[in-house]
Amino acid sequence: MTETKRGGPQHIPRPPQWSLGDPAPWTDVTQIHLESLERHLAVRPTGRQLTGAPPPKRHSAVLIALYDDPETTVILTRRTQQMRSHSGEISFPGGGQDPGESLWETACREAHEEVRLDGSLIKKIGELDHLTTVSSQARIVPYVARLSHKPSLTPNPAEVDKILEVPLSELLLPEVYREERWVWPGSNEERSVYFFELFGDTIWGATANLLHQLLIAGLEDS
Repeated sequence: MTETKRGGPQHIPRPPQWSLGDPAPWTDVTQIHLESLERHLAVRPTGRQLTGAPPPKRHSAVLIALYDDPETTVILTRRTQQMRSHSGEISFPGGGQDPGESLWETACREAHEEVRLDGSLIKKIGELDHLTTVSSQARIVPYVARLSHKPSLTPNPAEVDKILEVPLSELLLPEVYREERWVWPGSNEERSVYFFELFGDTIWGATANLLHQLLIAGLEDS
């Protein structure tokens, strides 16, 4: 069944004190090209950690895989309800680092395990700012990759409820993006939280933060 309403059943733990944030910084942009992203990421500093994060308890990586067919498209997953953490959430393929592997190897391995992404298609073109999640205190290294062509993907039913292949042009639509400013109880610190409302799903949290970074990175030449 085709979803006709934007937004999904994802649980949003919005605090009592919040307000709407700024409008999208890409108001006049309708497309972001993969070549533009690749040029920008090639000179972008790597290894940057967003401030204010707690010390990480574990290390993980995600793969932000992009391909042109015919426009730039990103691969996302909806996690199953049986997952121990972030169940039902929209995320990038990724997970915890295994002993003896690099975090790039972690990202590629997890993408193969979750959606059967063929490693021979993957070319690393950069990385975004590292995040540490508040809930699980996992340090996330987000690698951006270009795929040589549109892949054939199969979800791992133990982890992935659905594979989403989303054109970046959809994320740029004014009715899709929203920023909110949250203030947690007992804190005076306000922080930005980003949302992307797809048909049948809401992207928020670390995944939305990374998508926001990705789109900003692609604006320079768009």
